Amino acid sequence: MSGKFRYAVGVVIVVVLITGTQSLLWGKLFPYSPIILGFSMKTYPNIVIYREDGLEDRDFAWLDRSIPSIEMFHDLKFTDKPRIFLFKSRETYAARSVSKARFCAFFNGDIVVSPWAIEEDRDGKISLRVYLTHELSHSLLYQSMDWLSVPSYPGWLLEGIATYSANQRGTSFYPSKAETLKLIRSGNWMPPFAFDTDEEDQVELNTPYPQAFTYSQFACVVEDLIVRFGKDRFIGYMKALLSSTDHDAVFMDAFGVTFADYIAAFRKEAERSKEEPDRAGEN
Repeated sequence: MSGKFRYAVGVVIVVVLITGTQSLLWGKLFPYSPIILGFSMKTYPNIVIYREDGLEDRDFAWLDRSIPSIEMFHDLKFTDKPRIFLFKSRETYAARSVSKARFCAFFNGDIVVSPWAIEEDRDGKISLRVYLTHELSHSLLYQSMDWLSVPSYPGWLLEGIATYSANQRGTSFYPSKAETLKLIRSGNWMPPFAFDTDEEDQVELNTPYPQAFTYSQFACVVEDLIVRFGKDRFIGYMKALLSSTDHDAVFMDAFGVTFADYIAAFRKEAERSKEEPDRAGEN
């Protein structure tokens, strides 16, 4: 190996190391970094809260106490304490989050919370409690997945489980169950496997908040599967997908019907359902 070649290889290695270090400490790989700069840490029995310097302190014991019920619904256990990062600076959040959304759950189970989400919670526009319960559903499932299953796990199912288990329908921008069914009767529908793909852009939704409607629609599908087939069979289906990339085969094995036939029947039933007001305690 010539001296020039060794020098070139060395330069490449140094550049990669510097770039990787920058990404870990100040960039998009921030939640995977063993060193967290610019944040104060507070440890609870079940979660770890990181608060960006300058952000007011607040007690998250209520969220810590919710972990057992989240684990119980999913019939899974967190393998590591989920770490929740609360941001004060919009610039810092833009640099370190892979998403522009209010919240983002990473594949290792960590969750980042945007400054505007904290502001909206303070102003009563959203509930941090509800949204973090939603994100912790993602966190728990991500921690439980085989790495090969992460890219293939159905996005509609992730969001449906999170929205349903967090009782998110009927809160903030999310339509209630009755409102969601009414919107479906009006011709709104997000095909589950079009969600989070290029096909999603071709779906026209005449709703005030299309994403919130979509998540509520998926929560209705999750609820229907649980009611129709039982919670145990649904959990078996959800868990089987943690280590399988063949959704349709898993669905058929769990419920004895093809996913295409089931979803067509669900939509047909939703479109002809009677309009009823939400009952107390229902969402």
